[in-house]
Amino acid sequence: MATFGTLSDRLTETFRNLRTKGKLTPADVDGTVREIRRALLDADVALPVVKEFTAKVRERALGDEVNKALNPAQQVVQIVNEELIAILGGQQRRLQFAKNPPTIIMLAGLQGSGKTTFAGKLAKMLEKEGHTPLLVAADLQRPNAVNQLQVVAGQAGAAIYAPQPGNGVGDPVQVARDGVEVARRHQHDVVIIDTAGRLGVDAELMKQAADIRRATDPDEVLFVIDAMIGQDAVNTAKAFQEGVDFTGVVLSKLDGDARGGAALSVASVTGRPIIYASTGEGLDDLEPFHPDRMASRILDLGDILTLIEQAQQAFDEAEAMKMAEKLATDSFTLEDFLDQMQQLKKMGSMKKMLGMLPGMGQMKQQLEDFDERELDRTEAIIRSMTPIERRNPKVLNGSRRLRIARGSGMTVTDVNALVNRFEQAAKMMKTVARGGTPNIPGMGPIPGSRPGASAKRGKQQKAKGSRSGNPAKRAAENAGIAAAAPAAPTGSGFGLGGAGTPGAPSEADLAQLQKLLGKN
Repeated sequence: MATFGTLSDRLTETFRNLRTKGKLTPADVDGTVREIRRALLDADVALPVVKEFTAKVRERALGDEVNKALNPAQQVVQIVNEELIAILGGQQRRLQFAKNPPTIIMLAGLQGSGKTTFAGKLAKMLEKEGHTPLLVAADLQRPNAVNQLQVVAGQAGAAIYAPQPGNGVGDPVQVARDGVEVARRHQHDVVIIDTAGRLGVDAELMKQAADIRRATDPDEVLFVIDAMIGQDAVNTAKAFQEGVDFTGVVLSKLDGDARGGAALSVASVTGRPIIYASTGEGLDDLEPFHPDRMASRILDLGDILTLIEQAQQAFDEAEAMKMAEKLATDSFTLEDFLDQMQQLKKMGSMKKMLGMLPGMGQMKQQLEDFDERELDRTEAIIRSMTPIERRNPKVLNGSRRLRIARGSGMTVTDVNALVNRFEQAAKMMKTVARGGTPNIPGMGPIPGSRPGASAKRGKQQKAKGSRSGNPAKRAAENAGIAAAAPAAPTGSGFGLGGAGTPGAPSEADLAQLQKLLGKN
């Protein structure tokens, strides 16, 4: 996540220096703890949290668990990871649903923290889980707040109760109370109450929020906090805890470019768990908060579990089985490849998914340069083909490729490169489907493979050419063969885009990861 980018960079650099040492001295530990303290303070983590965190890390790093370890540096990283998990809340905490519906969820927070957008995101997530939420527009203070919630509810496909126009008109406590009764009558099992915020904490805001809480007796009071506001986040959280109290925290705008250390402080300072993290502007950009996974992201250890969960949501199991059979029987076509791309796009941003892989923090520039529009360009090329061409790319001669290039707005070189990459990916997937070990382009030969086979095939292909006795016909046929020849890999997804740097596998690896993700 971009929010913890600076902190992650500082911590991974500190640990990189540690790994060069075979044994850690007390001076090494003190130096490491000092760097961790600086990194946390620079990231806006609250001072009391920093002191407690570094004291625990130092105590454990000087203990027997590190002194007796085979790899002391790895042991220190493990200690930091465990302590990060602790200050982020330890165990994941899910929403608590009422035994007798409806479950009442009240949202609180400052104006601009993202409460209204979160209300829509939560409604959509709950609907996917089989619930029937009702949004209640109890923010009658902020201009157009009711209208905004109506728009968000429409986008989320959720029901809404908004009897008052807002803009200072109406009693928010009465609206909240009536909203709960409407939910009971219409059998909505969850009520989400959007309340008013202010630009700053004041007595009127606290009184209104406290009155709504007393009137509705919510099962959950979620405090929505902007992860980008720095140290003020901790002060605001403490003020709300004293004035209204809350049962859980929602971190919004975690995709921002702020230092984000306040997010590390909230759970520790308030003693209340972080339940959700909002990671983008779309209504699907909401994740349950897992302290262990977030700690892994901060330390650039990856978040494979979240990646797998997203893949499971996007990919149909029956379709996956059918695709596996096609791969094993040589019947995988460009039409199947197109279907896989469509499912891949359902998972969301490729950059975000690739960022969950371990070690990707060291490839930030390559991730930034990764062009997600490659999938759209690839799709345009495939859609410009006839059904016969998609099912059997071998029929693609020079004139067909020229027609496809013109129809998709691309070049013949792009078409050639796509076909070449598709054939490579299909062979690799077939090898994996049959239990073999693939030879991944850009990642060097794999032990046990036969390096001479590709060279032999290259010689056979090179010998091909027209044997016509008519010079004009021979020249035309040779031109068609040249146009159909596979282009050299360009270092970009499926052969599209700019040229790669010789000896630098980074972009090629990203393209390969894209292919592998498309298979799962």
